[in-house]
Amino acid sequence: MRRVDVEAKIVEKSETREVRSRYRNETYRVADAIIQDDTGTIKLTLWNEQIDQVNIGDTIRIENGYITSFRGEIQLNSGKYGTLNVL
Repeated sequence: MRRVDVEAKIVEKSETREVRSRYRNETYRVADAIIQDDTGTIKLTLWNEQIDQVNIGDTIRIENGYITSFRGEIQLNSGKYGTLNVL
């Protein structure tokens, strides 16, 4: 699903881990957050500077995000063309 707009509260945030790109010789920081709104919860993948931008209890808005299934779990990503803003 593409072009997803969501406003939700961060209720959990995992520890940061490092992943190596399959396509480039680069390493990225990644963490997972659980966000919640009136409809339920979903895992949000945070990359690099997004990790430091948000904290548990923050209300965020994702614009133009997308939803994927990774290892059998539904996840929300802001992606290359989306934005994540703390409200």
